[in-house]
Amino acid sequence: MQHEQLNFLLTNRIPRAAATRAMGWFSRIESPLLTRLSIAIWRRFADLDLSESRQSQFNSLHACFTRELKRGARPIDGNPSALVSPCDGIVGACGSVAGLQVLQAKGFPYALDQLFGTEAAAAPWRDGCYVTLRLTSTMYHRFHAPCDGCIEHVTYISGDTWNVNPIALKRIERLFCLNERATIRLRSSSGMPIALVSVAAILVASIRLHDPDLRLHLRYRGPNEVPCDVAVNKGDELGWFEHGSTIIVFAPAGSRLASKVQLGYRVRMGERLVDLP
Repeated sequence: MQHEQLNFLLTNRIPRAAATRAMGWFSRIESPLLTRLSIAIWRRFADLDLSESRQSQFNSLHACFTRELKRGARPIDGNPSALVSPCDGIVGACGSVAGLQVLQAKGFPYALDQLFGTEAAAAPWRDGCYVTLRLTSTMYHRFHAPCDGCIEHVTYISGDTWNVNPIALKRIERLFCLNERATIRLRSSSGMPIALVSVAAILVASIRLHDPDLRLHLRYRGPNEVPCDVAVNKGDELGWFEHGSTIIVFAPAGSRLASKVQLGYRVRMGERLVDLP
């Protein structure tokens, strides 16, 4: 408990926005020597594995954080009824949506209208299912289309930058509803509504989307609602986080979680996550 309390204090009781902007600035410094030194220090404290990376050398930490993988490193489940994981991650919570309510951690529920911004925006996932995927700093940070279909809308909601690790999730109620976040609403080729809610965190308040062409960050000034009509194939790259964070995947009523998906499971991008109705 003392370790958890110290972790919470060190990662949350500091000027979070200032620390996040400072990390963004530092990560973009282009210096191969500084980058090698930073990666060496990083590896002393975390299980950073770059063996799947397409590059072996990086000019900045940002380039390392947002690295591409070697071709074929993430096979995509081709079953048309399978909604695949949009990213690598650790399952932090999952299950059925009870009306419009889900769990961020045991005993800590939150309402989807607070996450999505309005009850109307959350309505397509009433009584559906969800999976919360936490990306650690060492993971592959790009995220991909979970199904064939099209991106219909992107919503950006400004907010805080609380840490989203399990320690904070057990202490801060409705944390995902407080943090900076972007909702990507998709329509599958079979007409099912799918949502990816990407939640920023301390050091991670920057999300890059390819199409629509957006970089969402603490100084972003809009527009907050971006209607679009972008066709995607399952596995297409949609964008990236610039450090590590959380994506919450929502599927409509009648969907069910894949058998392997449970609390603590380490999922890889392209792996079956949900069976659509």
